[in-house]
Amino acid sequence: MKLDVISILDLQDDLEDVIASAMRLKGGALKDAFPLKGRTLAMIFEKSSTRTRVSFEAGMAQLGGHALNLSPKELQLGRGETISDTAKILSRYVDCVMYRAFDHKMMLDLAKNATVPVINALDDVEHPCQTVADLMTVLERKKRFKGLRLAYIGDGNNVCNSLMLGSAIVGMDFVAANPDGYGPDKQLAKKAQGLAKKNGASSELTTDPKAAVKGADVIYTDTWVSMGMEEEAKERLKIFQPFQVNSALIKNAKKDCIVMHCLPAHRGQEITDEVMDGPHSVIFDQAENRMHTEKAILLMLIR
Repeated sequence: MKLDVISILDLQDDLEDVIASAMRLKGGALKDAFPLKGRTLAMIFEKSSTRTRVSFEAGMAQLGGHALNLSPKELQLGRGETISDTAKILSRYVDCVMYRAFDHKMMLDLAKNATVPVINALDDVEHPCQTVADLMTVLERKKRFKGLRLAYIGDGNNVCNSLMLGSAIVGMDFVAANPDGYGPDKQLAKKAQGLAKKNGASSELTTDPKAAVKGADVIYTDTWVSMGMEEEAKERLKIFQPFQVNSALIKNAKKDCIVMHCLPAHRGQEITDEVMDGPHSVIFDQAENRMHTEKAILLMLIR
């Protein structure tokens, strides 16, 4: 039976092993070994990308494989072919499909009809690959998950959903501070609370960013206006202003806290230059770790 990575929950039993594999790969394991020689990854992008495209393409090349960059305009998807038919056809040609989509339902339909593994590289519900890289970065810097507190500040979006679930899986305390009405998915929040309790941690929601970061080991933020929400930008910028990650806010966290952002960042909005370029920031290490964790995921799925 094929394994897909549509939700971070799909990696629930393998998450720490995948992170350990990524760390070995970052340290030089399998260098010049090319374990995916002759294998092909199809990458479908409905949304623009810097980190996702480059990290997957470079990672696949480093493993000896080949990545095909595809957009709906280049595929017959742009002319009305169904995602299910596309999935069946691509499965005859490639070893894995990575999909960056607007609609989670399309992601599920692709995975249902593909006979090769499917990786969710972002949709409107989750961003599991980002979370694996995030957790790897935390482990690199803090050497553990248990007993840590991660505070997510801002929009309860796909990144927040996956990070909330991922934190629960590894037993790290999680709190999200979001404006009223902009919290994470309610069903996923309930799922995260149950998982966290099972793993000796907590998963909380609040509307108070200062309270959320009190005693935090990790502070995490993301853009306030995700792709496809441009019409809401003016209203969102006003609502989210009290949730900016700045030097005043991080003073409430632990002195050795780290600050994370999945990028791209809108400097001066959700995060200030002073914080993003400051001593607490691990943002660019976090971005690099996307490639290492995606390589580990590809190895697990394809091999």
